[in-house]
Amino acid sequence: MGKQFTRTQILEVMNDIDRLAHADQSRKISEQLCLTEGFKAASTVGITISRYPEVDTRTIIEHAWALGKRVAVPRCNPSTKEMDFRIINSYDDLEIVYMNLQEPIIDRSVSVRPDEIDLQVVPGVVFTKDGYRIGYGGGYYDRYLCTFHGNTLSLAFDLQVVEKIPIETYDQPVGKIITETAIIDCEAVREEND
Repeated sequence: MGKQFTRTQILEVMNDIDRLAHADQSRKISEQLCLTEGFKAASTVGITISRYPEVDTRTIIEHAWALGKRVAVPRCNPSTKEMDFRIINSYDDLEIVYMNLQEPIIDRSVSVRPDEIDLQVVPGVVFTKDGYRIGYGGGYYDRYLCTFHGNTLSLAFDLQVVEKIPIETYDQPVGKIITETAIIDCEAVREEND
């Protein structure tokens, strides 16, 4: 099965999740993330503003602010497929851009280099236990992760984790996946598979 077919299939299943179940599972995932050492130790967290049916990231962002952490949200450049992570201090620092995404307003946010981000939360649609993912098709994160050397993890509902997906040479795996029922150590899975 190709990436596009798998992406479409999983998105259809995600869209069928009951709203209450979605909120409950998102809450469980957020709680698990906030208890990890990687989150606790991070001064700066890179994260996207989620859109339904993705795992809701707002609770995580608000918890990070409450703990005095810096929250870096990407601003995407569609012509170069590059991302500029920028510190936001409230949702007022965001604007709605193409495809209804929320991104930082340039004159209300400050750019940070990849080496200033301690924990990068990487979005995606489909994941394998060894950390490979199918994103939304833009290739932004695979480009970004080539130069990012900090901790990476993804948030996913159990139904987004599958046995196998097509892997390209440029695909970059994440270190962990947090679901409503598990924290998957993708690096350990990759070591087992080697």
